[in-house]
Amino acid sequence: MTEVVIQPAGLTIDVGPGETLAESAWRQGYRWPTTCWGQAECMVCAALVTDGEIATVPADADEEEAMRLRMPRHLRKPQSRLACRLKFTGDGAVVEKKGVRPPPDPQTDPEGVTT
Repeated sequence: MTEVVIQPAGLTIDVGPGETLAESAWRQGYRWPTTCWGQAECMVCAALVTDGEIATVPADADEEEAMRLRMPRHLRKPQSRLACRLKFTGDGAVVEKKGVRPPPDPQTDPEGVTT
């Protein structure tokens, strides 16, 4: 497993071999914003790799094309990646994505009331 830090939430997500960041987050119950669920169409899962880029698998042509065609220009940055395509080669990456939430606590109900 590869550990990836998600900011600003301060979460650490374990990403399995060959798994994308979004897939691993969803598998573990994290809320990772999306509307297309991994189809590289909505751009809602887009994130910034702010540190440890060397631990990422470079974007392939499909990811680059999706961002070029669908992502608003003002959001495109050199460190922009789609979490539904982002894979890792090892620990050390820090990714910035607002709206990521940890899995629900099994000890509380959806309203946050302890059971």
